[in-house]
Amino acid sequence: MKVNITTIGWGTGTFNVLFGLKENKHYNLAAIVSVSDSGWSTWEIRDEFGILPPGDIRRAIVALSEDTGIVRKLFEYRFKAGNRMSGHTIGNLLLTALTDITGNFEQWIEELSEMFQVRWKVIPVTLDDIQLGIVLENGETIIGETNIDIPKHDGNLAIKDAFLIGGWVLNPRAREAIRNSDYIIIGPGDLYTSIVPNLLSDGIQEAIHYSQAKIIYICNIMTKHGETNNFEVEDFVNVIEKYIGKWEIDYILVNSAPIREDLVKKYKDEENKTPVQITDLAKFKDESYKIIQRDLINEHDYIRHDSIKLSGAINDFVEGWIK
Repeated sequence: MKVNITTIGWGTGTFNVLFGLKENKHYNLAAIVSVSDSGWSTWEIRDEFGILPPGDIRRAIVALSEDTGIVRKLFEYRFKAGNRMSGHTIGNLLLTALTDITGNFEQWIEELSEMFQVRWKVIPVTLDDIQLGIVLENGETIIGETNIDIPKHDGNLAIKDAFLIGGWVLNPRAREAIRNSDYIIIGPGDLYTSIVPNLLSDGIQEAIHYSQAKIIYICNIMTKHGETNNFEVEDFVNVIEKYIGKWEIDYILVNSAPIREDLVKKYKDEENKTPVQITDLAKFKDESYKIIQRDLINEHDYIRHDSIKLSGAINDFVEGWIK
């Protein structure tokens, strides 16, 4: 019998989770992704064609496709300046065309999945046309995923809350995937722009609560300026629990490998990011979840999660080596 694994979130981290797990033929995979993207290309498509943002859906299809390399190059190709299509990706335009042809947002996902030999499920968290918003510690409200991701406001201000505009009912197919999962993996990814938008959908907290799945939260390796300034592991976990409820998470997977000093300095100087690691395990002794520390990084010119190391850790959960 196959093991049902559902991921919630998006970003490079979740891409690497799926990319590693898809090699295991004993897994059924479902990727639940946000539809709150408001980047320039996405926004123009949303405004002109009235479809849900295709960006994260596109990336999930790439991650789960049989031949990720060529599909990624095709989907991520952007037309150059001087062209009327400048800035748009072929992936976004292809998804828009399929939606126009089929007249159904979810149907084009199925058509494209078949076209690129995706054997698993890519599911938008909601079918409502939504916008992400946040409230800063000074009471200021910021609307739009891109405005949060690349702050024009004071990025040193902490985020106190997040919300959705425009309806946010959980997609029934996402509810079904969550209810029938053996494992639910939340993250990694930008906390407020990749993960939290999924957790704000009306009905997702209930679906997670009534699922019999083990919940694994994969914590970020680095903080992000404007979203998680100076965060430690417990700060990330507190935000997740704020939106799905206490006592739901079973495991927190955290990188324990040291990071090269030159890369730490580069990230601090260029992006004001700092490493996220546990310095005192005693802080977690009374928590209901278990902390699992592993070497999870792939560090070359960038610091990111390694897909092979991630899949290895998740395999240990599934095979019972981690209890």
